[in-house]
Amino acid sequence: MHRRVTPLFLLIGSTAWSLPVAGIPQEPPTKQQARQPKKAEPKGTTTMNGCVDEQNGRYVLIHDQTRDLIANLEAEGFPTENFAKYLGHKVTVKGTSDPNGSSPPVFKVRSVETVSETCGTRD
Repeated sequence: MHRRVTPLFLLIGSTAWSLPVAGIPQEPPTKQQARQPKKAEPKGTTTMNGCVDEQNGRYVLIHDQTRDLIANLEAEGFPTENFAKYLGHKVTVKGTSDPNGSSPPVFKVRSVETVSETCGTRD
């Protein structure tokens, strides 16, 4: 009596090729997936432009030409010391304004983008 046995490695080997590999999609994204917007900014997020300066031990945003104080800066999600690398740079900051009614407002910064490595000239 002879039995016919299908080798197990053939069965396993043929199914292994259909398993997804971690981090590599098996099919390209559909048109609907490709149209989905990027992660939206949190509600209330706004931007401000100006130059980073340090006054009275605080980092502030000032107007690049008039040097008028625009806002006190507070880091949100990163160390306050990171503002130091932007001192004297014209930047765009993204974040939220603290609604406590202070003048100048406190701007809670989530991200900083350099516009120029210099600010306008002083009068």
